[in-house]
Amino acid sequence: MDYFPVFLQLEKRDCLVVGGGKVAARKTTLLVRAGARVQVIAPDLCDELAALLEQKKITHSARKFEDSDITNKVLVIAGTNRQDVNCRVSELAHAANLPVNVVDQPELCSFIMPSIIDRSPVQIAVSSGGTSPVLARLLRARLESYVPSAYGRLATLVESFRARVKQRFSNTDQRRQFWENILQGEVAELLFTGRDETARELLEKSLDAADDEPHFVGEVYLIGAGPGDPDLLTFRALRLMQMADVVVYDRLVAPPILDLARRDADRIYVGKERDNHALSQENINQLLVRLAKEGKCVARLKGGDPFIFGRGGEEIATLMENGVTFQVVPGITAASGCATYSGIPLTHRDYAQSVVFVTGHLQDGSVDLNWKALAHTNQTIVFYMGLHGVGILSEQLIKYGLPETTPVALVQQGTTQNQRVVVSDLKNLETTVKAEQVRPPTIIIVGKVVELHKTLQWFNPLPGANPRPFGGTPHS
Repeated sequence: MDYFPVFLQLEKRDCLVVGGGKVAARKTTLLVRAGARVQVIAPDLCDELAALLEQKKITHSARKFEDSDITNKVLVIAGTNRQDVNCRVSELAHAANLPVNVVDQPELCSFIMPSIIDRSPVQIAVSSGGTSPVLARLLRARLESYVPSAYGRLATLVESFRARVKQRFSNTDQRRQFWENILQGEVAELLFTGRDETARELLEKSLDAADDEPHFVGEVYLIGAGPGDPDLLTFRALRLMQMADVVVYDRLVAPPILDLARRDADRIYVGKERDNHALSQENINQLLVRLAKEGKCVARLKGGDPFIFGRGGEEIATLMENGVTFQVVPGITAASGCATYSGIPLTHRDYAQSVVFVTGHLQDGSVDLNWKALAHTNQTIVFYMGLHGVGILSEQLIKYGLPETTPVALVQQGTTQNQRVVVSDLKNLETTVKAEQVRPPTIIIVGKVVELHKTLQWFNPLPGANPRPFGGTPHS
């Protein structure tokens, strides 16, 4: 974090702007909107600043900047076209421990001005750390479309009930649950459609009808976290991750995805690494039941898609047996994500007319598959969790008819900045895995479509990138 984000209270406090042009005018307008008393020092004023002066929203000293001008100010902004003046303002402000911003010169600043989404009293600030104001502006424009203007009125409505809700519910968990139900329910929707008074009446009724000691019913969200790239999460997955009280995750959930969960949610690592499970599957099933019955909303994050070799069916069967409410959110399965990011189409009319997803080991640890059905030249085979059995895999596919020269792609940590693609063939597959030290998580793609990797690869991880590896606790 290059800058610490803060919101300053400037109501009726003295601020200084040095400069009279349009650049200074933009900053001055923001200070005026925040209620600051703004003194502008410049020989001349542009039309925007002259209008503010005429409206008596600022004061103006028609002269050059003097060192004493920063006295008794709480914030200083320099926006002149003279480098010597900007440097002097910055130097004096730093010496006086005053927050100072020199427009478009982050090296002279102690703070920077973010792009702002104003839904007062709700405000969202977007910053690129001074590296690209245009990027920050584009991000702000995108967020503007996601945040209705009515959020300001919603926040005002919530504020008017805060004291009463605090009095009704004795602890913070109860209050948070009440407000989450309100803010994601009919009250918010009524307000968004302009029916403010009806929304207020419904909130009043909801508070009156609430129990003094409410029993909150828990729920489990079985979420497909995708193969690694957080941009591949669905909107629904992200929304539920932000609602969860507890996040239960395994080693196939990439750290950047875990970072998107609610900050104050408890995190429970359940392993799921071959021969090294932090918890057995049965214990995981019972853990989800227990947490939900304690009234918690539980996000069960599973790499890829929970219903494709993710044991999602086993987990929801236990939830159903115990009467626990749940939702299932599909995710992009590793086969699709890793193949796509490797430039390997799983089907292609000239190479493969079908694709098969296969798990590399069964529940008893064996690799006993229908090899005859798999070994077809015009078919793509994708093996999940198959590294430990590559010798058997290549041997059996060759035995049942696939040529030794059939190309194979090993995609390690696909879709992430650690992605590595190693290409071999069936004959040399086991030797290649050992020589290249290929490690989980790795998808194995077998078939002619692998030949397209060289010409169709489009994703290139950043050189020198060293993101956190999969697996382990959030701080590992």
